[in-house]
Amino acid sequence: MAITTTSAAFWKGFRDGAPFILVSGPFGLLFGVLASEAGLDVLTATSFSMAVFAGSAQFTALQLMQEQAPTVVILISALAVNLRVAMYSASLTPYLGEAPLWKRAFAAYFTVDQSYALSIVQFETGEPLSLNQRLAYFFGTNGLVAPVWMSATVMGALLGNQVPESWGLDFVLPLAFLAMIGPMMRTPAHVVACFTAIAVSLPASMLPYNLGLIVAGLAGMMAGAQAELHLPPSGRKDVTPAQAQETQA
Repeated sequence: MAITTTSAAFWKGFRDGAPFILVSGPFGLLFGVLASEAGLDVLTATSFSMAVFAGSAQFTALQLMQEQAPTVVILISALAVNLRVAMYSASLTPYLGEAPLWKRAFAAYFTVDQSYALSIVQFETGEPLSLNQRLAYFFGTNGLVAPVWMSATVMGALLGNQVPESWGLDFVLPLAFLAMIGPMMRTPAHVVACFTAIAVSLPASMLPYNLGLIVAGLAGMMAGAQAELHLPPSGRKDVTPAQAQETQA
C-alpha cells in the first residue's frame, strides 16, 4: 500500500515496529527486576529508563554500579556502548537533517536500535517519502516500543525478585541484538566490523570493569572503517532521499 499522507507513514512505522514489543517488553521487565535487585526503588528505576532510554547502556551502567566500579568507568562504558547511536544519527541525517531543531531533538531521544534499523531500510529501499512522512514513519516505529519499555520497567521494578530465574529473561538482550544486527550486515565492511569485535571481545572479556566491551567496540569500528576503504561495497545501496513535495496529513 502506497504511503500518501504523514498519518499513513506514521501507522506504517507503528505496524513495522509492533513486533519489537516482544523484545522491548521482556527487556524492560528484566531491567526493572535487576534495578530492584541492585537496590533502586521503582521511581528511580523508572526515571532511569525515561531519562536514558537506551537499554544496553542502562544494563552496562547498572552492572558496573553493582561491581562498585569507579564513576568515570561507568560513564565511559555507557558512552562507549551508545557510540553506535552517533553513527545511527549520521546515517539518518540525509533523511531527517532538514527538520526543525525541536523535531530533531525528539528524534535524537527516540533513536534506538529498532527505530534506526526499520527507518534506514524504509528510507533507502522503500518508496520516496517527503520529509514529514519520513519523520512520521520514524516516530511511528516507537509508537508501541517506547510505552511498552517504560511500562515493563515499572512492572519489573515492582515485581523485583518475584520473577523466577527459569524465565531466562537475561537471554533477551543478546537475542534482540542478533535479530537487529543480522539483516543490517549488507556490506563486507559490516561483516568485518562485526566479526572483528566478536574475536576481540573473547580475550578482552578478562579485563576488569567490563572494559573489554570498549576495546572490542573500538577494534570493530576501526576494522570496519579500514574495510570500507579497501573492500568493494558489494550489496550496498546508496539512495538519495526523495525531494518529494511536502504532504500534510
